[in-house]
Amino acid sequence: MYFFHASGIMIPLLMAHIISVVNQKGGVGKTTTALNLAAFLASAGKFILLVDLDPQANATSGVGIDHKTLPAGVYEGLVGSHALRNLIHPTAHEGLSILPATQALAGASVELVNAEEREHFLRKALLEVRNDYDYIFIDNPPSLGMLTINGLVAADSVLIPVQAEYFALEGLSQLLNTVNLVRDNIKPDLDVMGAVITMYDGRTRLSKEVLEELYRYFPDKIFRSVIPRSVRLAEAPSFGKTILGYDPASKAAKAYERLAREFLLREEGRI
Repeated sequence: MYFFHASGIMIPLLMAHIISVVNQKGGVGKTTTALNLAAFLASAGKFILLVDLDPQANATSGVGIDHKTLPAGVYEGLVGSHALRNLIHPTAHEGLSILPATQALAGASVELVNAEEREHFLRKALLEVRNDYDYIFIDNPPSLGMLTINGLVAADSVLIPVQAEYFALEGLSQLLNTVNLVRDNIKPDLDVMGAVITMYDGRTRLSKEVLEELYRYFPDKIFRSVIPRSVRLAEAPSFGKTILGYDPASKAAKAYERLAREFLLREEGRI
C-alpha cells in the first residue's frame, strides 16, 4: 500500500504487524503476557494497540478501564455499528491504546455463527486502523471458538503463552493443530512467532523438566525470555495496572522487559 507525498513521490505505507496471543487453556498468563509485552514495547517507543477479544474483559480492566460502564467496545467494531477508531481508548502508558471488551461481546460467538464470512469480521474491522500502529496485539478468549478464530484470521502471527506445568506440551500441540487448520482452510500465511513460558518456578524440578521438554520439542519456537511466577505480577491487574506501572523494579517486570527486547530483535531478524 502506498500514499503520495506532496513532492509527488509514492511512499510505502507500513501496516502494523498483528499478533494474536492465544491459548485455549485458561490461567496460563495469556492476558498478562499480552498486557505487559504491549506495555514494554510502548515504553520502547512503539505505537501499540491491544484488542481485548475476551468477553471476560481482563485486558480492559487490567489497564484501569471499567468495562461495565463503557457504552461500546470491540463488539460494536466487529458488527460495524461504530467506527473502530472511535472505540479506542488511551492508557496510562504513552504509545499504548486499547480496544476494550464490553458485556456485549459475550453474545458475539452465537451471533456470528450464521453470518457470511464470519471468520473475517475482526480482520476487516482492523483495516480502518492498521496503519496507525507498529503492532496490534489481540488478546483472545481461552477457547477455540468463533472469536478466537476471528483473532487468528485477523493476525499475521501467533504468540502462545505456555505455563510451565505438566500438560503444557499436550496443550501446545492441540493449539498448533488448530493454527494449521486455519492455515489450510482460511489463512495460508499465518505464522507461529513462538511460545512464551510463563509462571516458571526455578525451584521446582517439574518447571525445569517442562522447560527442557519444550525446548527439545520446539527448539525454534520458544522465546528464551522466561516469565517467573510472581505475586506482584498477579496483584497488578487488581490495581488496573501493568507490571511496568505497578512495580517496574520487580523480577517479573524485568522478565517482560527482556521479552520485549527479544521480540524486537526477532522482528529485526537479528536472532
